[in-house]
Amino acid sequence: MRLQHPDGQTVHLAYGTNVHPAEDLAGILQQLETYATPMRERLGTDVLGLGLWLGAAVAAELAADPDARRRLRSELDARGLEVVTLNGFPYREFHAPVVKRAVYSPDWADPARLRYTLDLARILVDLLPDDAVRGSISTLPLGWREPWDGPHAGRVLRALDALAQGLAGLEVLTGRVVRVAFEPEPGCIIENTLQATVHLARVDRRWLGVCVDLAHLACAWEDPVAAVQRLARAGLPVVKVQVSAALEVADPGGAREVVARYAEPRFLHQTRTAGACRAFDDLDEALADGEAGGQPWRVHYHVPLHAEPEPPLRSTIPVLRAGLGALVGGPIAACDHLEVETYTWSVLPVEQRPAGPRELAHGMAAELAWTRDTLHDLGLKP
Repeated sequence: MRLQHPDGQTVHLAYGTNVHPAEDLAGILQQLETYATPMRERLGTDVLGLGLWLGAAVAAELAADPDARRRLRSELDARGLEVVTLNGFPYREFHAPVVKRAVYSPDWADPARLRYTLDLARILVDLLPDDAVRGSISTLPLGWREPWDGPHAGRVLRALDALAQGLAGLEVLTGRVVRVAFEPEPGCIIENTLQATVHLARVDRRWLGVCVDLAHLACAWEDPVAAVQRLARAGLPVVKVQVSAALEVADPGGAREVVARYAEPRFLHQTRTAGACRAFDDLDEALADGEAGGQPWRVHYHVPLHAEPEPPLRSTIPVLRAGLGALVGGPIAACDHLEVETYTWSVLPVEQRPAGPRELAHGMAAELAWTRDTLHDLGLKP
């Protein structure tokens, strides 16, 4: 889905496909037919943007096979779908029964992460629409905070140098630009935008920058305007935005029974008290702490954008709105790649989960419609 910013820039809006479990090409093509095509038709748009998630195995297959890449591009074109961004955060098995901290492996000290990301870049240059200015890939914020020492940090810095060199070489080879965006997340080496300015201070900004996930930013209790300004002062480009909302609990003591229904075994739900004064690596840890109920919580749980959670819970939609205002609401857009990323539909409390594929497609389309309307309010036009 494309919108025009008043500065003349095309802003690409996509839906992230890491909500789906497929990890082979046949499964990916099937999810296009099952979900993406109905979403495009329901939204009444000629072109629907997707933020494709490709697991490591299928990424290696596609990177090595030009015919397979051409087939994927043909299938996208036939359905009125476009891809300008890939989600390179989960490496594999993102919908295993238990994911938790495994999503941060391999980290950027492991050569497998570099290989995977360059595979994605090789694929993306062949998927990009002919008129797209650039492509983007979001990735993890270097790694989970442990282990982290001097040798580990050194391996990461060398990997980032090799990544920039690989992306530069790809432009020479293909004429297409792909940039990689590191996505601050609670509990990781880069948890917030301040840490991004520190740990990414030496990267080549022509190729590497930041992915601002608005749910993660809310969980860090960052002010969106101040966060965007901090990145701008540091000269770190915002390469991509994840349009997402976290779960907010104003009175944890009084809402413990309701919020406990969001504790589940698959994904990690880092929890931070107001001002990020206290930090828990998962929601069940916060629930088990008898002294954590005195201040509001924000929980790393991506909730549907168009529907508020069950009261007394709420979402961080005000942070999302303020973040979009800071990023694309000004006279110049700070970022032109936006991706709605609600990957948690399958683990919502049972009565909130879609009953089947049709209902899931309708829910995702409703989120995109909500985001489109919010961007219209900021002055972006179809």
